[in-house]
Amino acid sequence: MKALILAGGFGKRLRPLTDERPKPLLVVGGKTILDWQIEWLKSYGITSFVITSSHLSHKIVEHLEGGEKHGVDVKIVVEEKPLGKGGAIRNCRDIIGDDDFVVTNGDVITNLEIGRLKLEGNEVAAMAIIPLRSSYGIVKLRDSKVVGFEEKPLIRDHWVNAGAYLLTKEIFGMLPEKGEIEDTAFPELASSGRLRAVKFEDRYWRSVDSMKDYEEVDSDLKNGRVY
Repeated sequence: MKALILAGGFGKRLRPLTDERPKPLLVVGGKTILDWQIEWLKSYGITSFVITSSHLSHKIVEHLEGGEKHGVDVKIVVEEKPLGKGGAIRNCRDIIGDDDFVVTNGDVITNLEIGRLKLEGNEVAAMAIIPLRSSYGIVKLRDSKVVGFEEKPLIRDHWVNAGAYLLTKEIFGMLPEKGEIEDTAFPELASSGRLRAVKFEDRYWRSVDSMKDYEEVDSDLKNGRVY
């Protein structure tokens, strides 16, 4: 099985860190985000990778050097202009081939058990979902008295897209040449009952979108709060 890592974003909210290196090559916990991702997916037996790149793509090419440093096969697809996640997946059709494949966003640090993503019947996609985490600490009350606090709890009756998927080749015919999979293929699949959700609870998951995210993920990795 191949894994496709979507690493073509500009990382604008992480400037100036991303002025001279693409976001997937930012170092957190002593390794680049991309290295963490390859090692995570390799731990589930995936040894063939396709990586999309746009912003400062030559640096990703130089960093991976064909995959030798991880003992995996790596092919890098360079986009002259960003295609969005949907367009980027479609652009890799010839490389991916006909087998089911895993896709993940290129800014995620997680220990989700990717092998739990399964498809049944006529399903075209399986999406990893995780409980929504509050952006704020919660004040606990008993009547009008404060009885405690909980820092950024998980809100377990609401779920968010974790940016990790298992897809079949049928997805390619539903994707735009340029645009997002969340705006095109996924709503179509959801309306026809062909999009599976796989819940992951009590697993580490963070998307490195901002300087605050970057600092917190770096601290989590350095202090062993992930693996």
